Amino acid sequence: MLESPQAVPRWWRRLSWRLAMIIWLSLLATVVGVAFRGVVNPATTAFMQQRLLYLQTHGQPRARIDYHWVDYADMAPAMPLAVVASEDQTFPWNHGFDLEAIEKALHHNRVSRRIRGASTITQQTAKNLYLWSGRDYFRKALEAYFTVLIDVLWPKQRVLEMYLNTAQFDSNVFGVGAAARHLFGNSPAQLTPAQAALLAAALPSPDRSSVTDPSAYLQRRQAWILDQMQELGADYLNGIGATPRH
Repeated sequence: MLESPQAVPRWWRRLSWRLAMIIWLSLLATVVGVAFRGVVNPATTAFMQQRLLYLQTHGQPRARIDYHWVDYADMAPAMPLAVVASEDQTFPWNHGFDLEAIEKALHHNRVSRRIRGASTITQQTAKNLYLWSGRDYFRKALEAYFTVLIDVLWPKQRVLEMYLNTAQFDSNVFGVGAAARHLFGNSPAQLTPAQAALLAAALPSPDRSSVTDPSAYLQRRQAWILDQMQELGADYLNGIGATPRH
């Protein structure tokens, strides 16, 4: 039996309402989840689990992730300065995105086969914490969404603290706490500027870079980061604070 003309719109309105509620609840859940992570440290991250799965299915069935959380106050000041000097010098004042860097990267990628990224520390934090590696548009859209939430809900110091604790520094080593112990045999508070710069230098390609046996390229990048750290100055991050700017 055919539905009456009035029944179809009612059915469509019910479906539309339910879909709208699902979308609304999903958005609310992500907002609450990001706000929660602003004060509660993660036991693991999406990227750590992806890396662990990769290792265990590629010849290392007993692989484990080396990860140990370290509070911002327990890191040598050179460590956050090194990653900002290396990865995102606009970090203290940007709102999660560096539009100038994005524009330059888009122009470079149009004329070169070698892809250049323009991710800020906030974007990389969003990816490390919630997402998977890749360059597809859906993942990038999710990354942008989580980046906005993180920038709005977290203070800058928390963003940097989370990034330094979730970034990959070696094959299965995540976070500056594990990296300092595993690669240098000391605590994050004892890292020298040279060691911090070397760790920051390895961040773009931790699987191909050896901090314990650095290549000539890695040493050149380390020297460049040390120069940038000196140019920025030891007080460069003093104003980021531990409370939101919004």
